[in-house]
Formats: sequence, C-alpha cells, structure tokens
Amino acid sequence: MSAEATNPVSEAGATGPDAPGRRRGRPRIDLRRLGRAALLGATAGPAIRDRLPDAIGHVAEAHRAHHPEADLAVLRRAYVLAESSHRGQFRKSGEPYITHPLAVTLILAELGAETTTLTAALLHDTVEDTEVTLDQVHTEFGDEVAYLVDGVTKLEKVDYGAAAEPETFRKMLVATGNDVRVMSIKLADRLHNMRTLGVMRPEKQVRIAKVTRDVLIPLAERLGVQALKTELEDLVFAILHPEEYEATRALIAANAGADDALAVIADQVSGLLREAGVGAEVLVRPRHFVSVHRVRLKRGDLRGSDFGRLLVLVGEDADCYAVLGELHTCFTPVVSEFKDFIAAPKFNLYQSLHTAVAAPDGAVAEVLIRTHRMHTVAEAGVVALGNPYSGQEATDQAPGGPAGEDGERVDPTRPGWLSRLLDWQQSAPDPDTFWTSLRADLAQDQEITVFRTDGGTPGSISLPVGATCVDAAYAQHGEAAHGCLGARVNGRLAPLSTVLQDGDTVQPLLAQDSTSGPSPQWLDHARTPAARIAITGWLQAHPEAAKIPAATPRPAAGVTADRRSDTRLRAELPGTGTPAVRPAGCCTPVPPDEITGFVVRGGSVTVHRTACASADTMRRLGRSPVTVHWGDTAACRVTLVAESFGRPRLLADLTEAIATEGAAVVAATVEPPSEQRVRHTYTLQLPDAAGLPALMRAMRDVPGVYDVSRARHPASPQP
Repeated sequence: MSAEATNPVSEAGATGPDAPGRRRGRPRIDLRRLGRAALLGATAGPAIRDRLPDAIGHVAEAHRAHHPEADLAVLRRAYVLAESSHRGQFRKSGEPYITHPLAVTLILAELGAETTTLTAALLHDTVEDTEVTLDQVHTEFGDEVAYLVDGVTKLEKVDYGAAAEPETFRKMLVATGNDVRVMSIKLADRLHNMRTLGVMRPEKQVRIAKVTRDVLIPLAERLGVQALKTELEDLVFAILHPEEYEATRALIAANAGADDALAVIADQVSGLLREAGVGAEVLVRPRHFVSVHRVRLKRGDLRGSDFGRLLVLVGEDADCYAVLGELHTCFTPVVSEFKDFIAAPKFNLYQSLHTAVAAPDGAVAEVLIRTHRMHTVAEAGVVALGNPYSGQEATDQAPGGPAGEDGERVDPTRPGWLSRLLDWQQSAPDPDTFWTSLRADLAQDQEITVFRTDGGTPGSISLPVGATCVDAAYAQHGEAAHGCLGARVNGRLAPLSTVLQDGDTVQPLLAQDSTSGPSPQWLDHARTPAARIAITGWLQAHPEAAKIPAATPRPAAGVTADRRSDTRLRAELPGTGTPAVRPAGCCTPVPPDEITGFVVRGGSVTVHRTACASADTMRRLGRSPVTVHWGDTAACRVTLVAESFGRPRLLADLTEAIATEGAAVVAATVEPPSEQRVRHTYTLQLPDAAGLPALMRAMRDVPGVYDVSRARHPASPQP
C-alpha cells in the first residue's frame, strides 16, 4: 500500500477537486504542513493523551460533519499507534510517511465513513510496513478493525513472487465479500497514491495506471463510489493518454465561462419549481475531464451547456417525478436522454432520474434529479451505508434498508457481481487465470437478472449483459452443467448459445449420462469467468473431447407415411363424386379437432386443422376451403414428435410405450443426434382418438424424453 510521491500533474491543478471542470469541495490538505504537524504532535508530551492531535484535526472536522456524535477517542489512539510505528519512515518525496494514512483517512471521512473504517484506514499500512502485528491491532482495536487492516495488507513478494499482486487482489476481494469496507479503504488508498504518483518512473506510472483502470475503477463503479471513480479516471487519463488529456484540459480552460450558460438555465429551472411549489436545490455540476472527453467524441464541437449538467436535489422520491413533470411541461424534452434509475436502480445502488431539455435558444442541458439521500449514495456508494453488518444502524442508512430474518442487514452488493466473483475465483487454477478473468469480468459493467424455474435458491441470478444459457447453466448447477444439452427460455426450447435478456426465465436441461461434457464451442458462448474456467478445466482433463469432429448431418432415415385416403374423413365437394381425403402432414388433425380442407392436384382433398399456419397461407393465396367433417369411426392417425436426450435403449423404450397404449407405428424417423439431443418423429394409428392424451403422457414418462408434441411442420401450399 506504500504511497509514492507528489504528482506534478496534480500540483499544477490539472486534476483533483479544485481543478477546472470539477465540482468544488473541501480544500485538499497541504501534505507538507500535515507532515510537520504530525512530527510536532509526536513530541507534544502528555498533552497528546488529553486531546486529539492537531495532525488529524482535518479528519475530525470531516468526520463530525457526517457523524456529530462520533467518539473520536479511538481515532486518537489509532493515530498515536500509526504515527509512532511509521516514525522515521518517509515517502519518496521526503514527506513523513504518516501523511499517507492521514490522507487516506481524510478521503474516507469526507465521504462519510464511520469511525471503524477511519480507524482501520489510519492503521492500514502498519502491519505491512512496520513492526506492529495483526494480533496487536486486534487486541487494541477489536475484531472489525483487525479484519479490515488484514484485508488490505499486501502479500509478500518474497513468498509469492510475480503472483503477489493478483493473489493480493484475490485475498482482498474475498475479504470484501465479508465486509465491503475493505475495498473502500483500498480505493481511498489507491486514489491518494495516484494523486502522488508523479516522481515514479514513467513505466511504473503506466503499470499502476493500467491496473487502476482495469481493476480499481470498475470496482469503484460497482461499489457506487462515484466521487473516487471520477477522480481516478481523470488521473489515469492524464497518465495513459497525455495528449488527449492536454487537449481536454485546454478545451476546458478555453471555456472557463461555460458555467454561465448552464447558470441561466438553472435560474429558469429554480424559478419554475418555486412557482410550482416544489422545494428543490438546483446546482450546476461541471463535468470532470474524462466526461468532457467522452462528450466531445460523441457530439463533436461542444457548446457551453455541454461542459456540465444541472443537478436538482429534492426531499422525497415523489418530488423527483414532480420536477420531471415540470421540466417536460415547460421545456422541450430530449426523449432519447430520459432514464429512470429510481424505479429501476443500478446494481451499484445508484438512483436518479436522467433527462435533457432544450432551452428556447437551442441549448441542451442534461439534468440529474435525485433526493439528497440519493445524492449521498451516488457519491459515496457503500461508504455512505456505514457498517452494512451492524443491524439497525446500517438499515436506517441504506436506501430501502432491507434486512434479513435475523435482523442483520442484507448487503446489497452481494447478490450480484460480488457473489458471482467470489464463486468463480475459487475455481481459478492459477494467479494468471484469476488476473485475466478478473479484468474480463470487471470490464462487463452492466447486468441482467434471470429467474430459475426449479424452485432453487436464490430464485434469481444476476449475469452480465450478453450472457447465454451456458452461463445460466453453470451459475445454477456448477460442474453438473457439463451435461447440459439445452435449455428452456421462457418455457420454450432454446440452444445453449441463446443470449438471455433481462427478466427471462431459464431452465437448463441436463443429461442423465454423468459422462457427458462440454464441447470446445461452448467457450464461444460463455461470458462469465465461472463458465469459462469450468469448461476449460473439463476440456483440459478430457483432451480427447476437443478432437472429436462434429457430426456430419445425415439425411433422416425413415418410412414414408401412408398417403391413402383416410376413411374417417368426409368432404363435401359437389359434382366430383367422392374425392380422396387425407390429413395434412403439417398439423396431423385428429378427432375432435376443428378442420378445413383444400383441393390439391389430382382432385384429392388435404385436411388441415383450422388454426394451421399452412391453411392460413392457402387462404391468403386465394384457395377456396372445402367443408370437411369427421366420420363415425373413432380411429385416427397422428404424427407425434418426441424430443429426448440420447441414451442406450431409448428407441426400444419409446416403441414399447407406444405399443402398451395400443397404437401402431405407421412410420418412424430418428434424426441424427445434435448436442446429445435426439428428435423422433412417429406417425401412429390409434384405435380411438380419445386415447391420444394418454399416449403422449406415456411417451413423456419414458426416461430421457423431455417433450412430446403434435407435429407442426410448415408445409408449402400444394398445387
């Protein structure tokens, strides 16, 4: 966690809270002055035991702003231990090392972190860089602080070599799974290190910036800590894309008065809401550097109103929609820009209404509408929740405050991305696989929710956008999904490559053969690391499976159905005698289906079910229907399609079930297996049409058969 030295970019005012284009906040502390105060505080004698050391006065002020009743005694004790243990250590810029944990703690205090998190932040480098032991931290500050400090402590390169960094992140993520405050401290630690990265070698700056971009920024986004995410993005932007950064900085500097255009619209909005009786605070919110860069790429030349957005803060959720209604009534809304993240919050807790309106002069202003509480969570994310594991305290602070049966608050980050990450990381066989999979997983910044139909827990599964039935199968069944043959999506059979949509219901279909395994093609469909790691592991353990060529489709072999006239059917066709009448193969009507007929070549009549798609096609082509009806005989002929998993003796068991129900096989077709699935088509003669439902149930009861249906093959209109 060792921080480096002062970043010249940051010192020049190009980034950070006070940079052009960023919202103003509490002034950043002067690290050199802080270092002197730390040294003076260390030699202040007995007085330090009676009052808070001057060096952490900034932290105390920020902390009391969010938690007026906070007990600062524990912070004093943590500071004394941190300062004494780091005494004599200096950063590469020459500043006392204690300035780093103080700065990290101040970042978290500004975001509203509770006392336990701040205590751990002060001590976060002691176990790693000093003689202080974890047992000592545990004895003096308790279980929670010790857990947080241990969670952010790096693994030694002496023990892990090149794997130290990925394994440290693995350890940190596992700890985050039990307490998200671990990652909060890590993000604040990385932010201060990025602020002070300038004296490092350029190649090391680039390496750290890339890890920050690929891992830390996505984690900040998932935890909803936008205040940290946006500044990290700007700092990474300056290092990895210096030319674009300088162009953006110059563009912002050249439009220093751009806020005026938005200020005019803000005044109009304030007056409008005041007249409507809606209590609201309307602010101009300048865009940060990366945001301006993205807007410029999207829109080209920028107007003054493009350099910021309006932020409307209200008291209640209902007021958000009242503001939206007034804006859309009195301004021209840009419909494509409207998003409702209040009714459907993002998976990182973010809630807000987004819209854009056009002023009379044509200027377009983007508007964010949220409550004060939503704004706090949007900026600080999980940090604003306090301790999400301490029951009522966190329940009161959390949006909606969900609680489990035991009264403990349900952590909102666990059901989705974090639970999925914790599951697959256990299967990552080596640090390289974990590191590559982690970056790929974090690159997918949107999620969908699908629902299972098997009654399992949980009833819903969170997957990244673009996930397929393969991903759902492994999310539900783990390694048992190796035998997956397909799935039902929203009740309909679907191939494993089917891309799932938000709200779909998914039922993976598993083979009964335990030796079944995935094919290499599954890797083309898998989007989640859990699925890819499991498939890759099975293929490596069964190298022969990857060498088996795909089956070449063969023409289906079978017996052609009998095409003679069906004696059950009668057609009314004046002047032509008694034509031959036979059921159509596309819909195989049986009594008591409603039927209609059409004359085909040779003068015979083909009979369809009234609802048959082929019958509709013939009507559209102008073919006149013929009145047909069932005769007195109860016997019928029907074509059934059985979908099944491949297994030995399947055909014998199916024909035995058919014979047991008294049906005779007139024709049968078995198609070549595809992905271990087999399709059987039977044309059957039944002594009584009333026995058809029982026959279909008997066929479905045959092990391995998962669907039996009447044939509905599309048929071309006959001449």
